[in-house]
Amino acid sequence: MTKRTSAKYKIDRRMGENIWGRPKSPVNRREYGPGQHGQRRKGKMSDFGTQLRAKQKLKGYYGDLTEKQFRRIYAEAERVKGDTGENLIGLLERRLDAVVYRAKFVPTVWAARQFVNHGHVEVNGRRVNIPSYRVKEGDVISVRDKSRQLAIVLEAVGLAERDVPDYIEADHSKMTATFTRAPQLADVPYPVVMEPNLVVEFYAKN
Repeated sequence: MTKRTSAKYKIDRRMGENIWGRPKSPVNRREYGPGQHGQRRKGKMSDFGTQLRAKQKLKGYYGDLTEKQFRRIYAEAERVKGDTGENLIGLLERRLDAVVYRAKFVPTVWAARQFVNHGHVEVNGRRVNIPSYRVKEGDVISVRDKSRQLAIVLEAVGLAERDVPDYIEADHSKMTATFTRAPQLADVPYPVVMEPNLVVEFYAKN
């Protein structure tokens, strides 16, 4: 679907976890890492390694954001009042591509980025083609009329492997979704454990 399609499986293998909960993930078959040394027994990971992995896992989950993008979002989360880790999750979930994915308009985070890029999405009736566009509470996100019968959309709506979270009100008959509130970590349906507190520790020390 995108030029990074093969990379998402590399991220799974590198992390040793099926971070999107996809049935085709190679981790479902092989839990060891990639490469000829992947099956070697792993030693205990350092604090730095644990924090780095937590950051790479969270960053990779959202379509493998660049370090510059992720650091900018983190810096903003740090400036906002409240828990930095929770703020970080809230900001990531407010990305337009994340909302499109959560609303089940497309099957993957990677497809969501391309779907937005190609102009298939409107916010409050206006076309927006920037995946990082930040939605606000009450914004209505919709699939454009001419895009609603695309195979990728029909496939996503029928996916049984994930549900729409309760901070998004989706109406698949109209292909619209309303972003009702910024979520807390506990609200986000990650298939694996995400540890934004370790991301905060990582950036505090590096």
